[in-house]
Amino acid sequence: MGNCSNYGNGCAMCVLRCPSFGGRVSITERCGVEDMIGERNNGDFGAFSGSMKLLKESLSEDIQKELRENGFAVIPLQKELRNEKKLDIKICQQYALHEFSENIILLDTGHAKLMSPFFELEKLRSVPGFENACIVDPYSGGKANSIRYMAVSPRDNYMRAEGMSNLFVGGEKSGFYVGHTEAICTGSLAGHNAARYLADMDLLELPETLLIGDFINYSNIEMHKENGHKKRFTFAGSIYFNRMKEKEFYTTDKDIIYKRVENVSLVEVYDKKIL
Repeated sequence: MGNCSNYGNGCAMCVLRCPSFGGRVSITERCGVEDMIGERNNGDFGAFSGSMKLLKESLSEDIQKELRENGFAVIPLQKELRNEKKLDIKICQQYALHEFSENIILLDTGHAKLMSPFFELEKLRSVPGFENACIVDPYSGGKANSIRYMAVSPRDNYMRAEGMSNLFVGGEKSGFYVGHTEAICTGSLAGHNAARYLADMDLLELPETLLIGDFINYSNIEMHKENGHKKRFTFAGSIYFNRMKEKEFYTTDKDIIYKRVENVSLVEVYDKKIL
Protein backbone atom coordinates (compact mmCIF):
# COMPACT_ATOMS: atom_id res chain seq x y z
CA MET A 1 0.00 0.00 0.00
CA GLY A 2 2.96 2.32 0.65
CA ASN A 3 4.07 2.08 -2.98
CA CYS A 4 0.58 2.84 -4.24
CA SER A 5 0.30 5.81 -1.89
CA ASN A 6 3.77 7.22 -2.63
CA TYR A 7 3.87 6.60 -6.38
CA GLY A 8 0.18 6.28 -7.30
CA ASN A 9 -3.18 7.64 -6.20
CA GLY A 10 -3.49 5.49 -3.10
CA CYS A 11 -4.71 1.94 -2.56
CA ALA A 12 -7.17 0.86 -5.26
CA MET A 13 -7.95 -2.52 -3.64
CA CYS A 14 -6.44 -4.51 -6.48
CA VAL A 15 -6.28 -8.32 -6.57
CA LEU A 16 -3.37 -8.38 -4.08
CA ARG A 17 -5.71 -7.18 -1.27
CA CYS A 18 -2.91 -5.62 0.80
CA PRO A 19 -5.31 -4.28 3.48
CA SER A 20 -6.25 -7.89 4.23
CA PHE A 21 -2.99 -9.75 3.69
CA GLY A 22 -0.27 -7.13 4.11
CA GLY A 23 2.07 -5.47 1.64
CA ARG A 24 4.24 -7.29 -0.86
CA VAL A 25 7.60 -8.63 0.34
CA SER A 26 10.56 -9.02 -2.02
CA ILE A 27 12.15 -12.41 -1.44
CA THR A 28 15.18 -11.36 -3.50
CA GLU A 29 15.71 -8.30 -1.33
CA ARG A 30 15.47 -10.52 1.76
CA CYS A 31 18.28 -12.57 0.21
CA GLY A 32 20.46 -9.49 -0.22
CA VAL A 33 19.84 -8.96 -3.93
CA GLU A 34 19.49 -5.30 -4.92
CA ASP A 35 16.22 -5.04 -6.83
CA MET A 36 15.72 -2.70 -9.77
CA ILE A 37 12.91 -0.13 -9.82
CA GLY A 38 11.12 0.83 -13.02
CA GLU A 39 10.70 4.46 -13.99
CA ARG A 40 8.25 6.45 -16.07
CA ASN A 41 9.42 8.88 -18.73
CA ASN A 42 9.02 11.76 -16.25
CA GLY A 43 11.31 10.04 -13.73
CA ASP A 44 8.62 8.88 -11.30
CA PHE A 45 9.05 5.34 -9.97
CA GLY A 46 6.86 2.42 -10.98
CA ALA A 47 4.00 2.25 -13.45
CA PHE A 48 0.24 2.07 -13.15
CA SER A 49 -1.45 -1.12 -14.26
CA GLY A 50 -2.84 -0.20 -17.64
CA SER A 51 -6.41 -1.44 -17.50
CA MET A 52 -9.44 -2.06 -15.33
CA LYS A 53 -12.52 -4.29 -15.55
CA LEU A 54 -16.16 -3.32 -15.76
CA LEU A 55 -19.08 -5.64 -15.11
CA LYS A 56 -20.18 -6.30 -18.69
CA GLU A 57 -23.83 -6.66 -17.68
CA SER A 58 -23.79 -3.12 -16.25
CA LEU A 59 -23.24 -1.64 -19.72
CA SER A 60 -25.92 -0.87 -22.29
CA GLU A 61 -27.35 -3.67 -24.43
CA ASP A 62 -25.76 -2.14 -27.55
CA ILE A 63 -22.26 -2.21 -26.05
CA GLN A 64 -22.75 -5.75 -24.73
CA LYS A 65 -23.88 -6.88 -28.18
CA GLU A 66 -20.82 -5.29 -29.83
CA LEU A 67 -18.52 -6.99 -27.33
CA ARG A 68 -20.17 -10.38 -27.92
CA GLU A 69 -20.02 -10.09 -31.70
CA ASN A 70 -16.62 -8.39 -32.18
CA GLY A 71 -14.73 -9.06 -28.97
CA PHE A 72 -14.09 -5.34 -28.55
CA ALA A 73 -15.86 -1.98 -28.63
CA VAL A 74 -14.63 1.57 -29.29
CA ILE A 75 -16.72 4.40 -27.84
CA PRO A 76 -15.66 8.02 -28.59
CA LEU A 77 -15.12 10.26 -25.57
CA GLN A 78 -16.31 13.83 -25.22
CA LYS A 79 -13.36 16.26 -25.43
CA GLU A 80 -13.71 17.29 -21.80
CA LEU A 81 -13.20 13.67 -20.69
CA ARG A 82 -10.00 13.02 -22.64
CA ASN A 83 -6.75 12.80 -20.67
CA GLU A 84 -3.54 12.13 -22.57
CA LYS A 85 -1.45 12.35 -19.38
CA LYS A 86 -2.66 8.86 -18.50
CA LEU A 87 -0.77 7.44 -21.47
CA ASP A 88 2.66 8.04 -19.92
CA ILE A 89 1.90 6.57 -16.50
CA LYS A 90 0.51 3.21 -17.61
CA ILE A 91 2.52 0.03 -17.84
CA CYS A 92 1.31 -0.92 -21.34
CA GLN A 93 3.33 1.48 -23.45
CA GLN A 94 2.44 -0.44 -26.63
CA TYR A 95 -1.04 1.02 -26.10
CA ALA A 96 0.15 4.57 -25.37
CA LEU A 97 -1.56 5.85 -28.51
CA HIS A 98 -3.78 8.91 -28.89
CA GLU A 99 -6.70 6.63 -29.73
CA PHE A 100 -6.61 5.30 -26.17
CA SER A 101 -7.15 8.78 -24.75
CA GLU A 102 -9.75 9.86 -27.30
CA ASN A 103 -11.94 6.76 -26.90
CA ILE A 104 -13.08 4.22 -24.37
CA ILE A 105 -11.67 0.96 -25.69
CA LEU A 106 -13.17 -2.22 -24.28
CA LEU A 107 -12.05 -5.83 -24.72
CA ASP A 108 -14.29 -8.79 -23.97
CA THR A 109 -12.37 -10.89 -21.44
CA GLY A 110 -15.44 -12.22 -19.64
CA HIS A 111 -15.75 -8.85 -17.99
CA ALA A 112 -15.38 -5.71 -20.10
CA LYS A 113 -11.70 -4.78 -19.92
CA LEU A 114 -11.34 -1.00 -20.12
CA MET A 115 -7.94 0.03 -21.48
CA SER A 116 -7.23 2.84 -19.03
CA PRO A 117 -5.42 2.70 -15.66
CA PHE A 118 -8.36 4.41 -13.91
CA PHE A 119 -11.48 6.38 -14.81
CA GLU A 120 -13.49 8.53 -12.42
CA LEU A 121 -16.79 6.69 -12.05
CA GLU A 122 -18.99 9.80 -12.13
CA LYS A 123 -17.40 10.89 -15.43
CA LEU A 124 -17.55 7.37 -16.84
CA ARG A 125 -21.28 7.22 -16.14
CA SER A 126 -21.77 10.44 -18.11
CA VAL A 127 -20.80 8.57 -21.32
CA PRO A 128 -23.79 7.13 -23.22
CA GLY A 129 -24.05 3.41 -22.57
CA PHE A 130 -22.13 3.61 -19.28
CA GLU A 131 -24.86 5.17 -17.13
CA ASN A 132 -24.89 2.15 -14.77
CA ALA A 133 -21.25 1.08 -15.19
CA CYS A 134 -19.86 -0.95 -12.30
CA ILE A 135 -16.09 -1.31 -11.72
CA VAL A 136 -15.13 -4.80 -10.55
CA ASP A 137 -11.31 -4.65 -10.60
CA PRO A 138 -9.63 -2.89 -9.01
CA TYR A 139 -12.45 -1.99 -6.66
CA SER A 140 -11.36 1.65 -6.52
CA GLY A 141 -10.58 1.88 -10.23
CA GLY A 142 -12.36 5.21 -10.30
CA LYS A 143 -9.36 6.86 -8.69
CA ALA A 144 -6.32 4.58 -8.99
CA ASN A 145 -4.74 1.27 -9.95
CA SER A 146 -1.91 -0.90 -8.70
CA ILE A 147 1.70 0.30 -8.95
CA ARG A 148 4.09 -2.19 -10.50
CA TYR A 149 7.84 -2.55 -11.29
CA MET A 150 8.91 -1.68 -7.76
CA ALA A 151 11.08 -4.78 -7.15
CA VAL A 152 12.52 -6.32 -10.33
CA SER A 153 15.36 -8.76 -9.70
CA PRO A 154 18.57 -8.78 -11.74
CA ARG A 155 18.91 -12.31 -13.15
CA ASP A 156 20.77 -14.41 -15.70
CA ASN A 157 19.34 -16.10 -18.77
CA TYR A 158 18.53 -19.22 -16.75
CA MET A 159 16.05 -16.93 -14.93
CA ARG A 160 18.18 -17.35 -11.79
CA ALA A 161 18.29 -14.35 -9.45
CA GLU A 162 21.66 -12.62 -9.44
CA GLY A 163 24.03 -14.05 -6.85
CA MET A 164 21.68 -16.91 -5.94
CA SER A 165 22.01 -20.59 -6.79
CA ASN A 166 18.52 -21.79 -5.85
CA LEU A 167 16.18 -18.85 -6.50
CA PHE A 168 14.53 -18.41 -9.89
CA VAL A 169 12.29 -15.56 -11.02
CA GLY A 170 9.78 -14.97 -13.82
CA GLY A 171 7.27 -12.44 -15.10
CA GLU A 172 7.56 -8.87 -13.84
CA LYS A 173 9.90 -10.05 -11.08
CA SER A 174 12.46 -10.88 -13.77
CA GLY A 175 12.22 -7.83 -16.02
CA PHE A 176 10.16 -4.86 -17.13
CA TYR A 177 7.69 -7.15 -18.86
CA VAL A 178 4.11 -6.50 -19.89
CA GLY A 179 1.54 -9.23 -20.37
CA HIS A 180 0.45 -12.76 -19.53
CA THR A 181 2.33 -14.40 -22.41
CA GLU A 182 5.61 -12.88 -21.26
CA ALA A 183 4.96 -14.12 -17.71
CA ILE A 184 4.23 -17.63 -19.01
CA CYS A 185 7.39 -17.75 -21.16
CA THR A 186 9.76 -16.55 -18.44
CA GLY A 187 7.97 -18.35 -15.62
CA SER A 188 7.98 -21.69 -17.46
CA LEU A 189 11.74 -21.52 -17.87
CA ALA A 190 12.22 -20.40 -14.27
CA GLY A 191 10.15 -23.30 -12.94
CA HIS A 192 11.84 -25.78 -15.27
CA ASN A 193 15.29 -24.68 -14.14
CA ALA A 194 14.24 -24.79 -10.48
CA ALA A 195 13.39 -28.47 -11.01
CA ARG A 196 16.68 -29.03 -12.85
CA TYR A 197 18.54 -27.47 -9.92
CA LEU A 198 16.85 -29.84 -7.47
CA ALA A 199 17.69 -32.80 -9.74
CA ASP A 200 21.34 -31.68 -9.92
CA MET A 201 21.09 -31.23 -13.70
CA ASP A 202 22.63 -28.56 -15.90
CA LEU A 203 20.36 -25.55 -16.25
CA LEU A 204 18.66 -24.75 -19.56
CA GLU A 205 19.29 -21.51 -21.45
CA LEU A 206 17.01 -21.07 -24.45
CA PRO A 207 19.04 -20.22 -27.57
CA GLU A 208 18.68 -16.85 -29.29
CA THR A 209 17.54 -18.64 -32.46
CA LEU A 210 14.22 -19.11 -30.67
CA LEU A 211 11.92 -16.17 -30.08
CA ILE A 212 11.68 -16.71 -26.31
CA GLY A 213 15.44 -17.16 -25.96
CA ASP A 214 16.07 -13.94 -27.85
CA PHE A 215 13.41 -12.13 -25.82
CA ILE A 216 14.95 -13.21 -22.50
CA ASN A 217 18.50 -12.33 -23.57
CA TYR A 218 17.74 -9.06 -25.37
CA SER A 219 15.56 -7.66 -22.60
CA ASN A 220 18.16 -8.62 -20.00
CA ILE A 221 20.81 -6.63 -21.85
CA GLU A 222 18.58 -3.63 -22.59
CA MET A 223 17.21 -3.15 -19.08
CA HIS A 224 20.74 -2.76 -17.70
CA LYS A 225 21.64 -0.01 -20.17
CA GLU A 226 21.23 3.72 -19.51
CA ASN A 227 17.52 4.50 -19.19
CA GLY A 228 16.83 0.76 -19.21
CA HIS A 229 14.53 1.25 -16.21
CA LYS A 230 12.15 3.11 -18.53
CA LYS A 231 11.93 0.41 -21.20
CA ARG A 232 9.04 -2.04 -21.51
CA PHE A 233 9.26 -5.43 -23.20
CA THR A 234 6.32 -7.28 -24.70
CA PHE A 235 5.38 -9.38 -27.71
CA ALA A 236 2.31 -7.16 -28.18
CA GLY A 237 4.08 -4.01 -29.38
CA SER A 238 6.74 -1.45 -28.52
CA ILE A 239 10.47 -2.10 -28.99
CA TYR A 240 10.46 -5.88 -28.85
CA PHE A 241 7.63 -6.28 -31.34
CA ASN A 242 9.73 -4.27 -33.81
CA ARG A 243 12.68 -6.57 -33.11
CA MET A 244 10.47 -9.62 -33.70
CA LYS A 245 9.68 -8.38 -37.18
CA GLU A 246 13.29 -7.40 -37.93
CA LYS A 247 14.54 -10.88 -36.98
CA GLU A 248 11.64 -12.57 -38.81
CA PHE A 249 10.41 -14.22 -35.61
CA TYR A 250 6.88 -12.91 -36.09
CA THR A 251 4.82 -15.69 -37.68
CA THR A 252 1.64 -17.66 -37.06
CA ASP A 253 2.85 -20.60 -39.14
CA LYS A 254 3.06 -23.47 -36.62
CA ASP A 255 5.21 -25.60 -38.94
CA ILE A 256 7.89 -22.90 -39.10
CA ILE A 257 7.82 -22.51 -35.32
CA TYR A 258 8.02 -26.28 -34.78
CA LYS A 259 11.01 -26.53 -37.14
CA ARG A 260 12.89 -23.84 -35.23
CA VAL A 261 12.41 -25.72 -31.97
CA GLU A 262 13.28 -29.04 -33.61
CA ASN A 263 16.52 -27.59 -35.00
CA VAL A 264 17.80 -26.96 -31.46
CA SER A 265 16.51 -30.31 -30.12
CA LEU A 266 14.05 -28.72 -27.69
CA VAL A 267 10.75 -30.19 -28.88
CA GLU A 268 8.60 -30.99 -25.80
CA VAL A 269 11.49 -30.09 -23.49
CA TYR A 270 9.06 -29.01 -20.76
CA ASP A 271 7.08 -32.26 -21.02
CA LYS A 272 10.00 -34.44 -19.89
CA LYS A 273 9.71 -35.52 -16.25
CA ILE A 274 12.63 -34.25 -14.16
CA LEU A 275 11.61 -35.06 -10.59
